[in-house]
Amino acid sequence: MKRRSLGEGALAAALIQAIGPDALAQGGPSAGGWATAWAASVQGPYPVGNPSAQPDQRFLFPEPAEGARDQTLRLVLRPSIWGQRARLRFSNAFGTRPLVLDGVYAGLHLGGAAVVPGTNRPVIFGGSPSVTIPPGGQAWSDPVDLPFAAEPASPLLMGRKLAVSFHVAGASGPMTWHAKALQNSFGTAPGAGAKGAEEGEGSFPFSTASWFFLDALDMAAPAGTPVIVCLGDSITDGTASTMNGDDRWPDVLARRLDAQQPNRVAVVNAGIGGNQVVGPAEYGPDKPFPGGPSALSRLDRDVISLSGVTTVIWLEGTNDFSRNGNASLEAVRGGMQEGVRRLRAGIPGVRVIGATVTSALGSTSAAHGHKEQDDNRRALNAFMRDGNLFDAVVDFDRPTLDSASGGLKPEMVPESTTGGPGDKLHPNRAGYLAMGSAIDPAAVLPARR
Repeated sequence: MKRRSLGEGALAAALIQAIGPDALAQGGPSAGGWATAWAASVQGPYPVGNPSAQPDQRFLFPEPAEGARDQTLRLVLRPSIWGQRARLRFSNAFGTRPLVLDGVYAGLHLGGAAVVPGTNRPVIFGGSPSVTIPPGGQAWSDPVDLPFAAEPASPLLMGRKLAVSFHVAGASGPMTWHAKALQNSFGTAPGAGAKGAEEGEGSFPFSTASWFFLDALDMAAPAGTPVIVCLGDSITDGTASTMNGDDRWPDVLARRLDAQQPNRVAVVNAGIGGNQVVGPAEYGPDKPFPGGPSALSRLDRDVISLSGVTTVIWLEGTNDFSRNGNASLEAVRGGMQEGVRRLRAGIPGVRVIGATVTSALGSTSAAHGHKEQDDNRRALNAFMRDGNLFDAVVDFDRPTLDSASGGLKPEMVPESTTGGPGDKLHPNRAGYLAMGSAIDPAAVLPARR
């Protein structure tokens, strides 16, 4: 796909074409439906995964096999769009016991573990304050009103975060989680009971850099609101980006779109650190893998079942070609062909965008950086550019590639999470900024029907 950049006027025109002038004229959600505003692809059970900047979890979860025990978690997340009503999806996908949740609340995040006073709203399930989710299952909450979001497009809500609190009754057993949140959330001590109604932070002494059980958030939105799902591995999940900084490449894309038409396009992250297109062959509570289930095996849960999806941007392949993956080029190409077929069958009219894989040549990671991996990466990128599989191609390779070394540009190597030297595999904030800025909105927004 030939690259072109859009100025502000052209970007606005692309948004108007995608959404329609009538929807853009509305000040808030109308008769429409649900749009996914945030997601966290699940893996498990805890602690198998690849978290970043994780605090010591011994006091929050003393016995990992027992999981959470009679305690309240307060998860902090940033919706891509706001609505006057929301609903939450909780997952026990990789649990082995029934998960009992009660005391569920959602409020505007203030800072630390505190909620803005007066915004904390109770969340119910089928009219009940509690829900039991069987092993392998999931549950949607009833819609909950968000009075503080009465004007969803208000600049005062842009970038604000939601605090979702819930009490785990009894012991959860093995926990379904998303390891790499790159966002601090909070928890009470085990045995502390239900504390979600409290808006202060006194009951939440412990922190975590992961999300547990909660895997999707919907907002009420006008009909036709585009939802862009970014499917991938750690380079989509945001490894080496800024802790609590929301500067992964999907975040950069979301802000670009939001700056032109506030609250009109949702961009959600379906990345898992270490993920592969075709591996592992088996995955479950008894056979966990740090990179989570393969992209192919999680498409239904992490993409197709989400609300209002119009576009999928797929960036993956690095881990398949690593020494841990050892997949052939043919297997990954075939996996992408199968994945695109399933996405189009599962979401009629969806746009599927391929994203070229960034270089890991010279990486300090033992599993990455070798010549064979780079040869396969370049061949996969050529297939994406010329194979006519995707509706369009986003080129992340060109803006991040150092032509002299064949690896990442030097300024994109030092990692932004803890200030380390970087691994020459994961771009830092500068790299993700370049990637998110390289996306042509006209390529990823659906044409107006």
